[in-house]
Amino acid sequence: MLKKLYDKILEISAKPKAEKILALVAFTESSFFPLPPDLLLLPMSLARPLKWIRLALITTIFSVLGGLLGYFIGVFLWETIGQYIIEIYHLKDKFNIFKENYNSKGALIVFIAGFTPIPYKLITIASGGMNLDLIIFVLASILSRGARFFLLTGIIRIFGNTAKLFIDKYFSLITFGIGLILILLLIWIYF
Repeated sequence: MLKKLYDKILEISAKPKAEKILALVAFTESSFFPLPPDLLLLPMSLARPLKWIRLALITTIFSVLGGLLGYFIGVFLWETIGQYIIEIYHLKDKFNIFKENYNSKGALIVFIAGFTPIPYKLITIASGGMNLDLIIFVLASILSRGARFFLLTGIIRIFGNTAKLFIDKYFSLITFGIGLILILLLIWIYF
């Protein structure tokens, strides 16, 4: 089933509207949507390796713009929408830990969250709710999201078809490994 989805995403990735979909996913993921743009960016980069800079730039720009939406949800709507989104994703415990460390390490926290699988939307909303300096937030977001997306597309550009053949050949093993890593990460976070 996942292999069929992967093949379908590869097919869609070559179409002209794919960049608009990527921009939309990157924007919404940074503030409220659970699907990370990497799931589209990877196959799009495989389908169009010469467009790697453009794809990384689109993803970075729209991710940061979506992050600004999350930030302003935190600033203006923390008491209603901001807390609701944190609760929907069961991130209240993480948020409390984040809050304790935020005053002294806000920029570093934004940078780490923007580069890693930590839910970036949690950080964008919390940054606004805690009134992190907007310029610091934007700079940390640009650096971390840009590094993440340019690194991913750059690797695909360098290894290109070899990466695609590797994914095609070991798709089941890769998805199992990613699933195992996610399970271990969840166990580490919650226990």
